[in-house]
Amino acid sequence: MGRKVRVEEDATIDMTPMLDIVFIMLIFFIVTTVFVKEAGVNVNKPKGDLAVMPKNANIFIAVTEDGKVWIDKSEVDVDLVRANLERLMAEQPSDVIIIQADIEAEHGIVVEVMDQIKMAGIDRISIATAGS
Repeated sequence: MGRKVRVEEDATIDMTPMLDIVFIMLIFFIVTTVFVKEAGVNVNKPKGDLAVMPKNANIFIAVTEDGKVWIDKSEVDVDLVRANLERLMAEQPSDVIIIQADIEAEHGIVVEVMDQIKMAGIDRISIATAGS
């Protein structure tokens, strides 16, 4: 009579589906991460006691005391603020722009920057103070 031979198989867990899910989650978190566009220069902001930093602020524009405008770590001309903002908004939409104006900055330059922001289609502008 024939003898039945039982072959034992190693019970293993296939890790491929789990690794696929981990990599998909990693890609999802990388794509949905918010990157803050810093102005790239420190300014002496005026003091403000009731300052509140908007939660969804991710684009900063700095105006130095000598009238230079900085966006995304590079100096730009006042007339090019709109074009730079439109580029940054295409990369990452934001509904509020923060202006970090130096306490000694000329009021006229700050108003020109605000006009450029309005022309870029952004209605919410915040002025950063030393309290925010």
